[in-house]
Amino acid sequence: MTTISIWLGILILAIVVEVISLGLTSIWFAGGALVAILAALFHAPVWLQIFLFLAVSVLLLFFTRPIAVRYFNAKRVPTNVDGLIGKKAVVLAEIDNLQGTGQVLLEGMEWSARSAQEEETIAIDTVVEVVSVKGVKVLVRPFQGEEKEC
Repeated sequence: MTTISIWLGILILAIVVEVISLGLTSIWFAGGALVAILAALFHAPVWLQIFLFLAVSVLLLFFTRPIAVRYFNAKRVPTNVDGLIGKKAVVLAEIDNLQGTGQVLLEGMEWSARSAQEEETIAIDTVVEVVSVKGVKVLVRPFQGEEKEC
């Protein structure tokens, strides 16, 4: 078996894994294998082929992956829940994580709420800011600003 066949096998395997996973995991190694195939066609020594495979794969991984991830994530459509983070709400029922109580009015709807700080209780009528959403509950912290937008 020639080294070209081995590199071709690695190239095909990397592409198949990439197609199956769709996670930008192995395409970089396909690029490295392609360069190694070219080196083998020019009768480069095996150590140079391996070096080129590793070097090109690592360079592609570190320099092009961030750009590719940013490009693919640009098409990600945020959900309605993502839009709640950073919004202001008013506490309707005291938020107490220990007792498991808490409710806020957020954009005209009542939500179950928890404090982002585990030991903190938040009194009724306090303006809070949504930090994150966990299931059907919003995690909030007291709002430090001046505007009141609910």
